[in-house]
Amino acid sequence: MAHLSIIGTGTMGQAIAGVATRGGSTVELLGKADADKSLTGDIVVLAVPYPAVDAVLDARGEQLAGKIVVDITNPLDFSTFDSLVVPADSSATAGIAAALPRSKVLKAFNTTFAATLASGTVGELPTTVLVAGDDADSKALLAGVVTAGGLRAVDAGSLKRARELEALGFLQLTLAAREKIAWTGGFGLVD
Repeated sequence: MAHLSIIGTGTMGQAIAGVATRGGSTVELLGKADADKSLTGDIVVLAVPYPAVDAVLDARGEQLAGKIVVDITNPLDFSTFDSLVVPADSSATAGIAAALPRSKVLKAFNTTFAATLASGTVGELPTTVLVAGDDADSKALLAGVVTAGGLRAVDAGSLKRARELEALGFLQLTLAAREKIAWTGGFGLVD
C-alpha cells in the first residue's frame, strides 16, 4: 500500500499508525529521540502539537521535499483554549505549505480524536477522515490508506478548506475540554 513516516509518538501518532498498519501500509514512528533518523516514508504525518511544527520543519525541511506531508494540527491558543492562533484568512496548513514548496501538503486527521481513529467509529457511524489538499493523487493515496484501514475518507476540497477543518477541529476540542462531548465522540457524516 504505502509507507508512512509519522513524526510524533503520542496518542494521535499511534492511532494513525494503527489505521495504516490495519490496512497493510508500513509505518515508522519517530519521536524526539529519533531526530537523527532519516524519513523513509512516501507520506510523512506531522503528529505533533502545532507549537512544535516550526522546529520539525527547521530540522527536516530538506527531507520533506518531494514527499506528501500531512498536517494534523489544530492551531489553538493553548493558554486560553479560546481561539485559533493563525490569521482568519489562513490556516496552519497554509503556513506549512508555504514553508515546504517542494512538498505536497495535505490537511487530515485534525477533526478526529485518537480514540475514534483506534475504534473506527464515532457512535454508530464509521470514523470519517476529512482530507484537504491541492494534489489529487496525494489525496487519493492518503484516502486509500484510510479506507484500507477500515475508516471512511472524504475529500474536503482544496488546501483552502484547511481553515474550515481547523475551525471544526477547534470546536470539537473545546467541546470535549468543556465535557460537552466525550473524547471518544466527535462528528460523523451521513450520506
